[in-house]
Amino acid sequence: MTSYERIKRMYEHKEADRVPIIDQPWDGTVRRWIAEGMPADVSWADYFGVDRFVPLKIDITPRFEEKILEETDTYYITTTSWGVTMRQFKEQDSTPEMLDFKVTDAEAWAEAKARMTLEDDRIPWDYIRKNWDRWRAEGSWISAEFWFGFDVTHSWMMGTENLLIAMMEEPELVEDMFDTYLDRCERLFARVWDAGYHFDEIRWPDDMGYKGTTFFSPQTYRDLVKPFHARAAKWAHDRGIYARLHSCGDITALVPDIVDAGLDALNPLEVKAGVDAFKLKKEWGDKLVLHGGINAVHWKDTERIVAEIYEKVPVLKQNGGYIFASDHSIPNDVSLENMKRIVAAAKDAGKY
Repeated sequence: MTSYERIKRMYEHKEADRVPIIDQPWDGTVRRWIAEGMPADVSWADYFGVDRFVPLKIDITPRFEEKILEETDTYYITTTSWGVTMRQFKEQDSTPEMLDFKVTDAEAWAEAKARMTLEDDRIPWDYIRKNWDRWRAEGSWISAEFWFGFDVTHSWMMGTENLLIAMMEEPELVEDMFDTYLDRCERLFARVWDAGYHFDEIRWPDDMGYKGTTFFSPQTYRDLVKPFHARAAKWAHDRGIYARLHSCGDITALVPDIVDAGLDALNPLEVKAGVDAFKLKKEWGDKLVLHGGINAVHWKDTERIVAEIYEKVPVLKQNGGYIFASDHSIPNDVSLENMKRIVAAAKDAGKY
């Protein structure tokens, strides 16, 4: 089966030849694999024989000026197109430090919103036209990458504390931000769709949890976030495609409302935060495609991770509706040989 056929059957909650495998290695992980023998001119997905997944991205930013403010041997400080001042460390796969946020109140948001215009050059037309026929011929699964909601607003524009306070004290401001982000995604991706490039799903990141709990209550989710999740899902369903949410942390308390909002798939099922994939499968497996749930902390330990795969995948794959992946991404402590063992185990445990 092609990747498209295999993934489509998971969304239909039907069995396939095996479970699909869609994951994301860190850049440093790929560099490590190349140093350990993987050809540099072959995609990691093709090398390991996992599923072909194509993300389509657009630019909805306010296009604030991007510039380097400071650079040392260990880091550089930049401004981003979202208006954030950020320290990016030069160490392999480090996490950036957000130092300052331009958009922290209604006045600053009004300026940013006015800059979030809809020029056609926000869509990578040349990239799409050049590759589309090949993607389809290869049976790739093509995902439109939406960008809206709590996570991207706090992490890339407003700051976590600022947004959480605004959600309580200025909900109308927050709703306008979420609405604007989603509106720009809907309108730009509608152009792609109307031009004949029909992708297979929409997907967006909205991390709403951390270890053991969520950033806000289920009622706050219902009031401020769920309406936009439901709107995005409807946008996808109106076109006969699917909606997949990526949300890190333990968001178990939100899952009933996520299902009610019409979402079709949930990723990454973060084990280390407290998510129980077996429980989700039992309670929601007939309605929600589960993607992930294999503890990334263990991927460097071959025997331990292989045992986990054989424990979890046979349960999660039942009646379709499961896509194999780590519970976030593939860190750079995973060797080439380890990854080969992991993929082999996933294909074996995941065959129907």
